[in-house]
Amino acid sequence: MTVLVVDVANVVGSRPDGWWRDRAGAASRLLARLTALPEADTTGPDGGPLACTGVIAVVEGAARDVPAPGAVAVVRAGGSGDDALTETVTGLAGGGVGVLVVTADRGLRARLPDGVAVAGPGWLLAELDRMTAGGHG
Repeated sequence: MTVLVVDVANVVGSRPDGWWRDRAGAASRLLARLTALPEADTTGPDGGPLACTGVIAVVEGAARDVPAPGAVAVVRAGGSGDDALTETVTGLAGGGVGVLVVTADRGLRARLPDGVAVAGPGWLLAELDRMTAGGHG
């Protein structure tokens, strides 16, 4: 049982698909895709099954006011997205919840509590692409 905590700006910024022209729109599209993950037949970054019980997406800046899809909890960073994500993960991990953080940000990774699993945006986007293509879910 694992909650995915997604650094939305980092994941959106990992693909050069024109996201910079509409940051809020790009974040909204990612959030919509993330709704498929909870309770889906998901493959984890290690290649084994991942029981994703929830998704928390951390948004900041121009994407802070995007609508929250029902299956995804949205944390709206008032300032630093990294601060909001670290606080969220620390609370979850301290409560004994299994957490998988999705970010490529090395500085953010270094701030996470010991033992928290981390995967890069490439894993998440590939899994979402497979699910969209009908490979899972």
